[in-house]
Amino acid sequence: MANREKSSVEGHMFDVVVIGGGISGLSAAKLLAEHEANVLVLEARDRVGGRTYTVRGRTYPFRGAFPPVWNPIAYLDYNNLWRTMDNMGKEIPADAPWDAPHAEEWDRMTMKDLIDKICWTNTAKQFASLFVNINVTSEPHEVSALWFLWYVKQCGGTTRIFSITNGGQERKFVGGSGQVSERITNLLGDKVKLRHPVTFVDQSGENIIIETLNHEIYKCRYVISAIPPTLTAKIHFRPELPTERNQLIQRVPMGAVIKCMMYYKEAFWRKKDYCGCMIIEDEEAPISITLDDTKPDGSLPAIMGFILARKAVQLSKLHEDIRKRKICELYSKVLESEEALHPVHYEEKNWCEEQYSGGCYTAYFPPGIMTQYGRVIRQPVGKIYFAGTETATHWSGYMEGAVEAGERAARQVLNALGRLPKQDICIQEPESEDVPAFEITHTFWERNLPSVSGLLKIVGFSTSVTALCFLACKFRLLTRS
Repeated sequence: MANREKSSVEGHMFDVVVIGGGISGLSAAKLLAEHEANVLVLEARDRVGGRTYTVRGRTYPFRGAFPPVWNPIAYLDYNNLWRTMDNMGKEIPADAPWDAPHAEEWDRMTMKDLIDKICWTNTAKQFASLFVNINVTSEPHEVSALWFLWYVKQCGGTTRIFSITNGGQERKFVGGSGQVSERITNLLGDKVKLRHPVTFVDQSGENIIIETLNHEIYKCRYVISAIPPTLTAKIHFRPELPTERNQLIQRVPMGAVIKCMMYYKEAFWRKKDYCGCMIIEDEEAPISITLDDTKPDGSLPAIMGFILARKAVQLSKLHEDIRKRKICELYSKVLESEEALHPVHYEEKNWCEEQYSGGCYTAYFPPGIMTQYGRVIRQPVGKIYFAGTETATHWSGYMEGAVEAGERAARQVLNALGRLPKQDICIQEPESEDVPAFEITHTFWERNLPSVSGLLKIVGFSTSVTALCFLACKFRLLTRS
């Protein structure tokens, strides 16, 4: 056994082994290969792409990032909510949220605590909760206020993260986002091995020894772990991971989402001048947000819907046909169309049941975890470096964040290999020329309107001044008499 293992190890020596063939791991491997490093990617699934995967009440239309609010008091509440969140986010360093001036205080709070503190109206509270559901597929009471405020800030703020035009939801890929990983894999060729879950990483010797579930053994100088933090617990390490890293990976669960694709004979919603994006504020509705997923040439008309957070957990217990029926009935009601009841095809992806993802879109930080353990998320452990979208400092949770994190980890390894200077590790990517991010501006009223509590203070002050003036006048008249 010892001789066979020794022979196997000697036949598989690499500069770097990347664990995980998602966008982050493949981006790391691509950059390493471009610098002529001998790299291997070990992916547990039978496909690359990780968390990207390509598979073929009262209703009113609205434009802009958020639905309009007609009640003036609720409007003040909404406006103050977004303004306050953005202002709090400005205090949080994108690369070190635990160093924010109010980090300890905000990390002790849940987003539910913060929403209850900021909002006066139930309308604003309900939409704020939906905002959390949509962005991080988790519940407000589950996530740290510090972490969520950081998450929104490093995606450009409340408007940027939620917008379709000039925002986080603006673009989609012709042919699906899975092509990004597939094309990188084509470039890497046999440097990517599928169906190779890593079970053991031993860095106790001069070189690192890696074993997979099918008992193949590889030897390398460095490792990049590009899998969600919680999945690191599936791997045995020698020596054991440091205390803080071990605690971190046990305390950052994944969000919950079921992605649902409803295909139709034609894009009937466009005949009503609807764009296909729906935000559905109804506790009984299975879907919370939708996007038009019709192909650019008009073929394969489809609505992509998301079952989020608690609803994903609840509805995953039902049969797929029941979920399909509930979604069709919802679309029919919201779009006021009989055609919504008659799809030609239905596909869904329950990310909660993926053992090599554990959920989607990203890991979230419950209260108290960011300030206690967050600072180790990008710290190497010996010769093991960490990528994955959770370790990004810009668009974490998105494909952009995955690429940033993968390339940053690759540059760390290249520096350790002596092929890249230290000052080049954290270089910023230039702004995209093809998809520029235009500045988001706010109106005078959005910047200066009072909050509900501010309005009450103004009204109270005005009332007091009026009463004093009245009493003063009355006293003067009595004196003259």
